Amino acid sequence: MELQVLVRPIFFFFLLTSLQQSSSARILIISKPDRHDYAASARWLVSQNSWGVLSTLSVDHEGAPFGNVVSFSDGLPEKGSGIPYFYLTTLDPTARNALKDQRASLAISESPVGTCKRDPMNPTCSKLTLTGKLLILDEASEEAEVAKKALFTKHPEMIDWPEDHDFRFFKLDIIDIFLINWYGGAKPITVDEYLHAKLIKVASFL
Repeated sequence: MELQVLVRPIFFFFLLTSLQQSSSARILIISKPDRHDYAASARWLVSQNSWGVLSTLSVDHEGAPFGNVVSFSDGLPEKGSGIPYFYLTTLDPTARNALKDQRASLAISESPVGTCKRDPMNPTCSKLTLTGKLLILDEASEEAEVAKKALFTKHPEMIDWPEDHDFRFFKLDIIDIFLINWYGGAKPITVDEYLHAKLIKVASFL
């Protein structure tokens, strides 16, 4: 019995150490919001995720939808605004599409967060689609500086991306919110409710 008591904390110590040594490991330091608080649930999903599928209207395929996996951030740790910011190169179709037609949507899932073990299409595994306009930010603006700090903090690799690839800061100006976090279809939530939801601490990246 005494040996078992000693083994458990030792095992936990080595487990935690191994997680800290993995650059991809993330430990969630907050719990998932109450599913009835739709605005908080949506903000939680945005704060906890680091990538999603950003869809634009293709200039190369007569306006057909074009989905692309992209990294994003909604702000510094514990200071997320709920507004997704992106660092996109104009050499990529997503940015080029947005410069011609700003309509876009960002789809994210609870699945990458690690709090849902069900199939991503299961209604209990939260999913969110933010629809709006993908806007390029003025590089001299305060918001561009906010976007830069938010993105480079969450995605430090971006700092070293090639300067000759014409990377620009973008944001999604949200017009509509589609949230499913339980059975019963999409949950009613306005943009105002979403943007003014109580700020939520984000996950620690170890």
